[in-house]
Amino acid sequence: MNNKPTAPSNMDRVKWMVVVILLVAGIVANYYFAPLSLAARLGGWTVAIAIMAAIAATTLKGKKALTFAFDSRHELRKVTWPTRQETVQTTLIVVVIVAISAVILWLLDSILLWAVSLIT
Repeated sequence: MNNKPTAPSNMDRVKWMVVVILLVAGIVANYYFAPLSLAARLGGWTVAIAIMAAIAATTLKGKKALTFAFDSRHELRKVTWPTRQETVQTTLIVVVIVAISAVILWLLDSILLWAVSLIT
């Protein structure tokens, strides 16, 4: 049973306009209530963002984004993460290679600088 709509409806456009209006209202309110404490303004933003996310999640693009997020989380659980020892060893190899590359480039730069100073 495929109950996914294929094209955004006019109601989706209205919902996105409401989200944008709430965002602009939040920005204006943030400046208007600037004398209030930062904690109060952050609380207001938290509520506003939760409302905007809830509205946006009911649109076609919002549902696709949620599906993508859940699928990504599912795939992330399948990843075989390296052990701490593997991570440290790989990091040390990268640091050593970068240091060797830096020394080689410094030597090359010094040789070229010496060669140019002989010519000029």
